[in-house]
Order: sequence, then structure tokens, then C-alpha cells
Amino acid sequence: MSATPSETFRIEAFADAVFAIAITLLVIEIRLPPHEEVLRIGGVGPALLQLWPSYVGYAISFIVIGIMWANHHNLMKLVDRVDHGFITLTLLLLLCVAFLPFPTAVMADHLADPDTHEQAVAVAFYCGCFTVTALFYFLMWWHAARNRRLIASHVSDDAVRAITRAYVPGSLLYLTATLLAFVHVGLSLAIIVGLAALYMLPTVGAHDAVRRQ
Repeated sequence: MSATPSETFRIEAFADAVFAIAITLLVIEIRLPPHEEVLRIGGVGPALLQLWPSYVGYAISFIVIGIMWANHHNLMKLVDRVDHGFITLTLLLLLCVAFLPFPTAVMADHLADPDTHEQAVAVAFYCGCFTVTALFYFLMWWHAARNRRLIASHVSDDAVRAITRAYVPGSLLYLTATLLAFVHVGLSLAIIVGLAALYMLPTVGAHDAVRRQ
């Protein structure tokens, strides 16, 4: 039996709100130091330039969260019913999404840290949070897709398998980025950016997933 439109709509609307709040909180973490510190640095200009790690963290996290939102929006087009497991996994995913502004701020605070160990720990924490988020994202989809439990009848089996294959490597690559942070933080962040570019492709979302009836 299919869910009523309001059931799936309420889940998507709640998720949209959490994604929007998480993205908004990212910019709240960017702020100039106290006035005395700005004067010591040499003025507003140099102080703004010194915030470059915050700009990097904001840009990466905004793009990743934005792509997660877009793909979640497309995913919900494929689901026509929900159950307790799907709702629970969605809440766990949103728990992670709402938390992402914090590791973004931690990473930004230590990206230019002269202590390479502290820098590595901060970037590993940042990537690790994405790893857990991607894991819950995959589990949410897997729960819906297994035996077509929650998938709409007009979605092809080939499309379901293609989306599952696309989501499988996400958590593993995020985990790789987490571990690589202790070797080279630049390469670690490059993997995060690369994954964002990969999941930006329409074939990774729900593009062409619905066959014509």
C-alpha cells in the first residue's frame, strides 16, 4: 500500500528545513576577530584575508550539503511509501547534516595551524563526519531499495541498481579521505571536493531513473 502524498511530503519538507538550516549555520561560523585583534593584524583587509580557511570550509561544506539536498530531493521522487525504518534512517541522516557546521568550524580553525598533527586531526574529524553522513545516506537508500520495499512501481529495476552502485563507494572514499588526512590534508580535502563533483552528476541522482509509463 502506497503512502499518502502528505506522508512523503512531510518527510521531504522536514529534510529540506534541516538542510537549509545547516547551510545557513555555516556562514554564521565566519566572523572577524575582536576589534583589538583586527588592529593588531593591521586592519580589516588583512583580517579578512586571514579568514581564508573559513572560506574554504564554507565553500566545500556548502557544496557537499547542497548536493546531498539535491540528491535527497531526487531520491524522494522514487519513493512512494515510507515505514518506520526509513523514517529512522532519515532522522539519523539529518542528525549528521545538522552537525556538519561544527566540524566545518573546527577544520577552518586549524587548517592553517602550524602544528601539522593538530591540522591533521581537525581535517580527519571533518572528513570523518562526512563519512558517517554518507553511510546513513546509503543505508537510507538501501532500506528503501532492498526488494523494492519502498520504491514506486514506475521506477525501473535497472535504475534502482544503478543508483545503488553509485552510492556504494561514497562512504569508503570518505573514509579514505579521513585516513589520508594524517598523510596529506590537501589530498584529503581534494577527495572531498572530487566526491562532490562526482555526486553533482545527474546520473548519480535520480536523473533518468523513472521510466516512461
